[in-house]
Amino acid sequence: MRKFFSRAAEMYIDGFRSMTVGKKLWLLIIIKLIIIFAVLKLFFFPDFLGASCDTDTEKAAKVRQEISDESRRY
Repeated sequence: MRKFFSRAAEMYIDGFRSMTVGKKLWLLIIIKLIIIFAVLKLFFFPDFLGASCDTDTEKAAKVRQEISDESRRY
């Protein structure tokens, strides 16, 4: 089984080394993913707990309160 994984890894590494255009495409894909996740994190996932709570215990209490309030609504 170990030989299988080493041969598979070797195949992918050799294939990546022999790429010419593919390296530039992978670089472009990686850059786009980094930008997309950075934008998502900044605009769509703000740090609500960091803004309203200082310590971990306060954050935990806030999460417990929100979960229990949410379960009573339904």
